[in-house]
Amino acid sequence: MPRQITAEIAANVLRVDVTAGQQVDADQRLLTLESMKMEIPIVADAAGRVVTVGVEAGDTVLEGDLLVLLE
Repeated sequence: MPRQITAEIAANVLRVDVTAGQQVDADQRLLTLESMKMEIPIVADAAGRVVTVGVEAGDTVLEGDLLVLLE
């Protein structure tokens, strides 16, 4: 069952470190958000494959927006 990784706060996407189809390990960095001059790493909660990356560097996200879909 796919797992959605969503934004917990409104932020800017600083860097995206994965692509669709890529295998990731638990605790691997998927992307980095920036909010109020703080960098917030977003990591995989479990090992899996990236199905979709819903953002690009430079995007602005709101709380609840889809960042990455893992399966």
